[in-house]
Amino acid sequence: MARHEREFFNEKQELKPAMFTCPKCRHRAEYQVRWIRRLKKDRPPQGADAQDHEMHRKLRDCMVRVDEMLSCQKCRRRFEIPSQQSVVFFDRDAAQNSSAADTGGDARRSRQPRGRGAGWV
Repeated sequence: MARHEREFFNEKQELKPAMFTCPKCRHRAEYQVRWIRRLKKDRPPQGADAQDHEMHRKLRDCMVRVDEMLSCQKCRRRFEIPSQQSVVFFDRDAAQNSSAADTGGDARRSRQPRGRGAGWV
């Protein structure tokens, strides 16, 4: 019997700050957005079959956004969070390796030109 995906994760709610502009009154403010951090368990649940073991092997740690709507701090109208990611994947090993890679030559990559005067057509 295949198990539900939630049985493979430990979940914890978090608040993350983000800057948004109200589309009605144009007031820009920082809002606390709720996320659920889903960390993959070390091993599949007891009684898991071969399909569950394969599913556990493929799963990754992620964060899922809970809030879809925010209320403006100035005009109190509700607005939808604009096309921002609702799921963010991350790896435990990649986070550790990226801090070591930042100290090397990768941090000195050339930047792309920005704006009209910098060569964009």
